[in-house]
This record gives sequence, structure tokens and C-alpha cells, in this order.
Amino acid sequence: MYPPPPPPAPQRDFISVTLSPSPGYDGSKGWRRRSCWRKWKQLSRFQRNAILFLLAFLMLCGLLTYVSTSDQWPAENRSAEGQRMRPANPPVLPAPQKADAHPETFPGLSPQKPPRHFRRGPPNLQIRAPDRASKDRGQDEAERRADAVDEKGQRTISWRGAVMEPEQGSELPSRKAEGPPRPSPQALGIQNPAASPKERQKAVIDAFRHAWAGYRKFAWGHDELRPVSRSFSEWFGLGLTLIDALDTMWILGLKKEFEEAKKWVSKKLEFQKNVDVNLFESTIRILGGLLSAFHLSGDVLFLQKAEDFGNRLMPAFQTPSKIPYSDVNIGTGAAHPPRWTSDSTVAEVTSIQLEFRELSRLTGVKKFQEAAEEVTRHIHSLSGKKDGLVPMFINTHSGLFTHLGVFTLGARADSYYEYLLKQWIQGGKKEPQLLEDYLEAVEGIKRHLLRRSEPTKLTFVGELTHGRFSAKMDHLVCFLPGTLALGAHHGLPADHMELARALMDTCYQMNRQMETGLSPEIVHFNLSPQPAQKDVLVKAADRHNLLRPETVESLFYLYRFTGDRKYQDWGWDILQSFNTYTRVPSGGYSSISNVQDPSNPQPRDKMESFFLGETLKYLYLLFSDDPNLLSLDTYVFNTEAHPLPIWAPA
Repeated sequence: MYPPPPPPAPQRDFISVTLSPSPGYDGSKGWRRRSCWRKWKQLSRFQRNAILFLLAFLMLCGLLTYVSTSDQWPAENRSAEGQRMRPANPPVLPAPQKADAHPETFPGLSPQKPPRHFRRGPPNLQIRAPDRASKDRGQDEAERRADAVDEKGQRTISWRGAVMEPEQGSELPSRKAEGPPRPSPQALGIQNPAASPKERQKAVIDAFRHAWAGYRKFAWGHDELRPVSRSFSEWFGLGLTLIDALDTMWILGLKKEFEEAKKWVSKKLEFQKNVDVNLFESTIRILGGLLSAFHLSGDVLFLQKAEDFGNRLMPAFQTPSKIPYSDVNIGTGAAHPPRWTSDSTVAEVTSIQLEFRELSRLTGVKKFQEAAEEVTRHIHSLSGKKDGLVPMFINTHSGLFTHLGVFTLGARADSYYEYLLKQWIQGGKKEPQLLEDYLEAVEGIKRHLLRRSEPTKLTFVGELTHGRFSAKMDHLVCFLPGTLALGAHHGLPADHMELARALMDTCYQMNRQMETGLSPEIVHFNLSPQPAQKDVLVKAADRHNLLRPETVESLFYLYRFTGDRKYQDWGWDILQSFNTYTRVPSGGYSSISNVQDPSNPQPRDKMESFFLGETLKYLYLLFSDDPNLLSLDTYVFNTEAHPLPIWAPA
């Protein structure tokens, strides 16, 4: 018999634990990286390639976006190139504001007033020095520019848009050899940094962009755009439109366009070429444009180009009488009168002084100022005038007036009168012979050239030929209301302002009475009362409009000094007419042949450089309610609308 089997052993459960020297999962990034890597390896090659391609595409898009946004307007994001061009001493203007930021408001801000109650001064803005880091960054640039600026004074600017305006420190150039002065410390009062142009100013900006687009596309680097044929024309071969428009772009806040134009000036503008230039036209447009661009931007490039160009113009003054020839070859230095005469026009030889005087002040080279002022002194002493009125021509050999007995404020004489007043203002009102000649000329105008038309009694300025009065008035004469108003603002007789208002009404009627709303080049006024007869008469040969600025120029001065908004409204009417009858869809604006035919104004296929340099600039300033935007106590405009600083008292 077998013994019973032993009872079964009790069942036990076991837990297997594997110990490893590596750390366990603790939520660390290392664990997640290994996990992601395993998942990445588990993907197919096609899936991995697709993901890599997508990432590369996103990176490329990001890079393009960065490049695009880095060129945008805010000063805090300006590029390294912008830092490079910034002078060691900040420029007199802030970097231009975006044209389409936020609406501009200036509640309670009144325009400049005539100095009958008080004498205006530069804006009383707080001055703040640049920070140390900015100085360190600009040290090398300051050393490079040491030969162009002296060690007195300092201009300060807030790159958020407001200008800090120090006292005027410009001085007359010394007769001794001195280091050249700084760029003028005059400051441009500009809109609130958060503000943008009003609607009418925006319309001017749109017009400029349209004109500039045509020039850029069809005439880049050439003198003038032919918008209808989408081509260009050359006069001097020096990029005339581009240089004439530099300061306009700065004032309108068009940074991108300004920088592109500045690059062309730096890389492409060369004066060593065998070409004849007209002394007067090249001085007011090129020399004036470069000097103004220097003052507004502070970039010494423009001053260097201006000095080079000024030196090339100097051979024109090498005549027996020191009255300059009309033309000079800037490559060879050969100067000569026009082919058809040995005379120069009085307006041309007496309307280069603002620019040459300022070039001397900036560079310390006295020859520019001396040559220009010798012409002024010579004209002052000449006989042949009639109560301050001057003939149109002067002989470069004898230095005497020719074609005596013919007096006009139109072509060939107009800006002589303008520059008498503006030189007096530019020099700090210290040159009494300039003021004497100007005041005498205004009295001569009243005595010999002023008449009233029929039937509405418009006051106009005619011409005198050997004692015979002609009721002919060039559109060019419409500079006079603005000049008279400027003189009244600077303390000249109050009746100058009354005459300015009356002439301003006439110049507007020269536009308004035309079917297109644009003035012809020349009008004749009706002097005899006749039924159904208009005041303004136009001959067939005079019906063209060249996009001239004189009417809107004077509107700007009248609005700035009176605050009467009708002048803004009149300017708006003229801008609308330009847009309706001269705008070319492909880009640009064209002068027209017939202002009396709105159905067929007959485009002449030419956009003059002064349309961008003057007409649109004055319209933009006219539509501003800020009296410190290019204050007329701080700046004086040359006859091509390029602002130059008023010199401070010594």
C-alpha cells in the first residue's frame, strides 16, 4: 500500500523587475528627442522629403517677408544703409513719414501771420542731444565729413518724426580761408509723428507717385519724361527730373523713392561729360536741388556733388564784364553766349545768387559768392532802368543793358525781382541795396505796369514797350503775388499784401475762365467795357499749359500768411484739372496745347521737371495747416522751389 501523496505546494505570483543603469523616463527633453527621432526614422523616405520641402519653403517665405518689412518706414526699423547715410550730426529733417499712416489733425493751429502784431521766430521746440551710442556709431562718418562741417553747433532730431530745432547758426562766409560750416541748423517743422497728410495732401502724393512711376519706368536717369510716347528727352543728360524732385520726395515722405534716387546720384551722376548746360537753368534745378537735398536729408553726398557742379559752372563768369555767359560746357570748361546773340538775359544772370551764396557758406570757398554778388552790384549801378524796372537783356562784353525801353515781369526778367527780395531775406536783412532795389521796383510796377481789366476790374501786370502799354501778362508773372506777400510778412509795407491779394484773384481767374480750368501760357486782358466780353483773352499761339507752378506757388504763400481757406480750395480746383486733362494713364503728366478745348486738350508729350520739383511741392505745402512745415521764417525758396536756409544774424 502506497502512502498518500504530499499536499501540493501553495501557488505563488512573481513580478519581474528589470534594472537598467540608464535613467528612466522623467518627462525630459532628451526622452522626447529620442522618441521623435524614432518616429522620424519610421517615416517613409517620401514623407521625410515632403516635410523637408515644406520647411524649406516656409523659411524662404519668412526671409522674403523680413526683407520686405525691413524697408518699411518706421525709424526704429531703419536699415543699416540708413544708419550709414545718417550724418554724425543729425540732419535738419526727420526721415520722411509714411504717406499713408493716420489722418492728420491740427486743431486750433493757425497759419503764419503777417508781422504787423509780432515777429515770428523759428519754432520753440525742445532740444535734445543724441545719445552716446548714436555718437559712437557715427564717429567714423564724422571723421570722413570733417572737411565739410565745422565744430560749432549741433542739430538734433527725433527720429519719431518731430524735429528739434536749435537756434539758427548759419553765418556769412568769411573772407579768410576757414573750415567749411556745418549744414544749416535750421529745422523743418513737420507733422505730429502719429499724423499723416490730409486727404488733399494724399491726392498730391498720389499724383507724384503716378508721375514718378512713369518717369521711373520710361525715362529713368534721363532729363524729362515723354509720357504719351513712353520715352524720354534729354536737355543736359544729367537726370534733371530726378534731381529736381529729390527734396519733394523727402517732404512728401516718400522714403523708398528718395533712397532709390539717392543711389542713382551716388552711382550714376557724373559731371565730367562734354555737354553744354544753361547756367541759369542748371543752377536753379541741379545746384539748387542738390543743396536743398543736402539740407533736408543731411547727407553729405549731395553737398559734394553740388560743389563739383558749382566748380564746373564757374567758367561762365570769365567775361570782360563779369556778366556770365548763358552757357558753359561742364566737361571742357568752355563758356559762350547763345548762338543767336552775345547777350544774356537779365533774369538769368541775376537769379543764381541764392544758390552760389549758399554754396560758399557751406563749403567755405568764397569764389562762388563773390562771382554772383559782383553781378548783383553791377546791375545795381547800371543806368537804363525805369523806376526800378530793368530791361530784359544785358551784353556780356560791355556789361550794359540792351534792347532798352522794354519792361516786363514775364520771361527774361521775372526772377530778377524775386531774387532781390529773397537775397535780402537769405542774408539776414543786412544788405540794404537789395531792399532798396526791390522797393523801387515795386513802385515802378505800380506806376507803369499795373492796370484793371473790364468788366470785372481784375488787377493785372502788363508790359511796357518804348512807352506803349500792352495788356499782355505771362503766367510766369503769377509768381508776383507770392513774392509780395513774402515781403509783407518780413516787414515791408502792408499795401504789398493788398496788391498780392488782388493779383492772386487775377491769376486764379486766368485758370478758372479756361474751359479746362488751367491757365494758358500768356493772356491778354480786355481794357474796354464790351457786352458779353470776358476779362481774359487768349490767342491761339498762347493756349498751351506747361504744368507751370506759379499760380499754386503764390496760393501757398497767400494761404500761409492769411489763413484764408479759399486759397486751398483754388489750389484743389487746379489739381483736379491737372488730373482730368494732363494725367497720362501709363504714368506721368503731359503739358497740353489747348486749355480751351476740354474734349481734346492735345497733349504735347512732355512732363517738365518743374512739375515734380515745384508744382506738386507747392500744392502739398498749400494743403498743410502746419505753419512750421518749411517755415518761411527759416527757409527761403529759390525760383525752382528748392528751400535754402535763412542765414542767422552774426
